[in-house]
Amino acid sequence: MPDNPANRVIVGLSGGVDSAVAAHLLLAQGYAVEGLFMKNWEEDDEPGYCAAAEDLADAQAAAERLGIRLHTVNFATEYWERVFETFLAEYRALRTPNPDVLCNSEIKFRAFLEHALDLGADWIATGHYARVSHDPDRSRLRLAADAGKDQTYFLHRLTRQQLSHALFPLTDLTKADVRGIARGLGLGNAEKKDSTGICFIGERRFGDFLARWLPENPGPIETPDGQVLGEHRGLAWYTIGQRSGLGIGGVRATGDAPWFVAAKNAARNALIVVQGGEHPLLYTDALRGEQLHWIAGTPPVAPQLLPFDCLCRLRHRQPLQRCTLVEYDSANCRVHFAVPQRAVTPGQSVVFYARDECLGGAVITSASPTGKG
Repeated sequence: MPDNPANRVIVGLSGGVDSAVAAHLLLAQGYAVEGLFMKNWEEDDEPGYCAAAEDLADAQAAAERLGIRLHTVNFATEYWERVFETFLAEYRALRTPNPDVLCNSEIKFRAFLEHALDLGADWIATGHYARVSHDPDRSRLRLAADAGKDQTYFLHRLTRQQLSHALFPLTDLTKADVRGIARGLGLGNAEKKDSTGICFIGERRFGDFLARWLPENPGPIETPDGQVLGEHRGLAWYTIGQRSGLGIGGVRATGDAPWFVAAKNAARNALIVVQGGEHPLLYTDALRGEQLHWIAGTPPVAPQLLPFDCLCRLRHRQPLQRCTLVEYDSANCRVHFAVPQRAVTPGQSVVFYARDECLGGAVITSASPTGKG
């Protein structure tokens, strides 16, 4: 916490309960607080999907209840160029991207931060469940108290400069705590459900949404030994470990176990599926990554000191896993796991930790079958 709590902070008010309570907590700590609502998607503002108008109304109601000023800004161009074009490119490459990661590094902590500083803010704050410690040498990203809500996975591409202006007021709270505070304040969004779906785009039938931007490319759904079970819509529509939506639920090869996506064969446009959630082909003990990013700006150890043992997670809310960074350069890395990991998915992120500190991460490019890492 800064020495002078009278500093001006602008809170990203999304219309949800988390950001509203974050603003309240900062007011209680003596900050000069204002809010800012970001509109980032304009392609199809239909009720039930993005619902930006509804979110703005909720943000305005929260600001009025808290007695703070609300700014509004449109970052639709920045979102399209910095996030959505990458999102589509990843799907074209048959990978499964995580747009929340780019939303944070490019919109919430870049475009928003730059805009807030232009408005005279000393700090920005959000409703993320994470901790930032402003240490003498640098600002560090750390795990939140609530392991079930911790969002450092989505924040791992931030820089120390971005973190140096950031506050996360919810760091010691659970979601139940936040809703309780909101009810006590009489906030109308106290029971509003958490946002899900694509960052800033909202909930929708994902397959139909993706089809607006990418052409379908049907091909066979096969077992590892080549038995054809059905037809897929296009490899981009599926992710490693996926169970639902395959359209082969009634097909049986080795009993009644459900089918899971194990691999994509781009050369033959074939989707490879296996029966049973614990099938060996769903597990890997190593991965390769690209776009390697360290929050500190430098890696935790020099290349000559590898291997480096640390912790990692491969998806939001996954318990931290023991791993070893065995190789890296300025952009790429190779990681081995102490225990084989299930459904390691190209396009998603591997995020590294040392105890409670988030160090950074990389975009997964490939995974090695167990025993071949």
